Amino acid sequence: MNNLDKVKERIEKLCAELNRHNHLYYILDSPEVSDAEYDELIRELRLLEEKHPQFSTPDSPTQRVGATPVEGFSVVEHPYPLLSLANAFSQDELSAWYNRVSRLVGGQKFTMACEHKIDGLAVALTYFNGQLATGATRGDGFCGENIIQNLRTIRSIPLSVPKEAPSCFEVRGEVFLPKTGFHKLNEERAAEGLPLFANPRNAAAGSVRQFNPSITAKRPLDIYIYGLGWSEDETLPKTHWETMSYLKSLGFKINPENTLAKSIEEAEDFYRTWAERRASLPYEADGIVIKVDLLAFQERLGAAGHEPRWAIAYKFPAVQATTRLREIRVSVGRTGTINPYAVLEPVAVGGVTIRQATLHNEDNVRRKDIREGDWVYIQRAGGVIPEIIGPIKSRRTGEEKEFNLLEKLFDKDKRHPACPACGAEIFRPEAEVMYYCSNASCPAQVKGLIEHFASRSAMDIRGIGESQSTLLLKERLVKDAADLYYLTKEQLIQLERMGEKSAGNIIKAIERSRNRPLARVIYALGVRHIGEEMARTLAEHFNSLDEMANATKEKLMSIPSIGPKITESVTTFFRQEENRHILEKLRRAGIKLEKKEMQAEALPLAGQEFIITGRLKAFSREEGEAKIRTLGGTTKDNITRQTTYLVVGEEPGAKLTRAQTLGIKQLSETEFLRLLEDKTQ
Repeated sequence: MNNLDKVKERIEKLCAELNRHNHLYYILDSPEVSDAEYDELIRELRLLEEKHPQFSTPDSPTQRVGATPVEGFSVVEHPYPLLSLANAFSQDELSAWYNRVSRLVGGQKFTMACEHKIDGLAVALTYFNGQLATGATRGDGFCGENIIQNLRTIRSIPLSVPKEAPSCFEVRGEVFLPKTGFHKLNEERAAEGLPLFANPRNAAAGSVRQFNPSITAKRPLDIYIYGLGWSEDETLPKTHWETMSYLKSLGFKINPENTLAKSIEEAEDFYRTWAERRASLPYEADGIVIKVDLLAFQERLGAAGHEPRWAIAYKFPAVQATTRLREIRVSVGRTGTINPYAVLEPVAVGGVTIRQATLHNEDNVRRKDIREGDWVYIQRAGGVIPEIIGPIKSRRTGEEKEFNLLEKLFDKDKRHPACPACGAEIFRPEAEVMYYCSNASCPAQVKGLIEHFASRSAMDIRGIGESQSTLLLKERLVKDAADLYYLTKEQLIQLERMGEKSAGNIIKAIERSRNRPLARVIYALGVRHIGEEMARTLAEHFNSLDEMANATKEKLMSIPSIGPKITESVTTFFRQEENRHILEKLRRAGIKLEKKEMQAEALPLAGQEFIITGRLKAFSREEGEAKIRTLGGTTKDNITRQTTYLVVGEEPGAKLTRAQTLGIKQLSETEFLRLLEDKTQ
């Protein structure tokens, strides 16, 4: 054996030994060597690989120390969406979920897997031919960021899997920062004069989204795998519980506290146990997740919107604390609502530092008898939203002040209550609890409306957020949301902290948004009480915004699910001259304010199902899907044997592999454009 062969053999032996020690330490919690012994082994391996880089492999333990900093994260498309979970906050709500599932599976009994709902960051790990290939965030559920270089630094994530593993598969897990690691990290940041992380989840999310992986490598992140996303192996276990055992055999870290419940009573016992013992957990958890165990039932139950019917998050009771309410202030929402909120002495609630809390409206403040200067009970409602439960009256000194909204807003110069943002008069509609600013051009409303208009669920203009909206208004580049379409790159470059590249990206995003479907435009306008679902309903019943704007109250009331409140809101919105002016500016900017009614069965792509993966150059994926639907085709998110074509753009996701496996025909972007052109002639 020559020297090179000996070096290669030693490197392979060191890799195998270090991977075994990593598994013992990070997965099984039963180390066999000291930290010093481990460090000596890793030092030897690193020196050998530096001298002989041809023998370095992607799954080498040295790859966990952090790679070269990256400029940004690429986008990864999830072949199967990472869905969010519906919540239950009481035993009655859990029982309702159980009974609903039972009816949907024909009254059959079913077991349930029960797991802690760890407060971390969901990720999807994809393995190809035994190697970790991509690691993505949840993102919007359909696309996430590829943070593979950072995830490689987490020692409880296997860089490779045994040969018996499927050739291509994805696992899903929760990256988290243990409580001890969180406190240590904040101590280090305090010593360095850096801002502290508010809670372990923020610290974990911030850690894995570093552009410099060496920073991530220094933080004690961990992961528990909670499910199999997809696999090309069709001979896998038939239940979730057995699947988790199988993943554990492949080297993945599974939470040892998981349990299997044979009845809803056993699931409730698991919940009660950990609701009482949650403080003893080494990580933050805000509830338990209950999943139907049989995978055939999961498939049969499917999803409702963005939530699977076969799983539910049963939240722990809100964590409470006490603090002093320093002051009650008011803000102005995008629809003109005058919203009181509490300024608090900072207090930690469930791992999060709370400084402000909503008070909803003046009636709520009076009903709870909340006063400025009070000591109050505060909780994170649903584990998230800061909420004041009520005052601690026994701690009152007599110096507390009752809150009166009109007195707070009284403008002595104008001799009437005025909007805190613009000084206009405020009013309270009959039978409503909220006060409103009377000025449709109120800068606070306009700023909120611009943010809403550009948000992802509306016109999806990336780069226009809170700070950009404030700057655009401050520099008088826009007066309303429609003015976004008249901005130039040269104007944007003049803004503070705005470079040429950022300005160019915003202009491109504005251009891409011109062809959003009618429902998105309706939602983007910010009409009171009109959410995404109601916007889609209105788009189904009207062929254009003009038709909707001129609709009578009787016409609106005739639409199912639309009542007097929404009818009044819509008619009031379109009566205002300012809003009519905005519509006209949108029309001149080329925004589509109408839809074209066509019979799908008579169109050239009728009966054909398309899926788009990767990034298209000619237009966004959403625009491509809209073109398909215009020609009578249908678009889906998941590959099935019924899929007609997979359109493949740049950096395609795992859907391409899935399509190749099923023999689905693929179209390049050029072929796709040619197909669209042929069908529109």
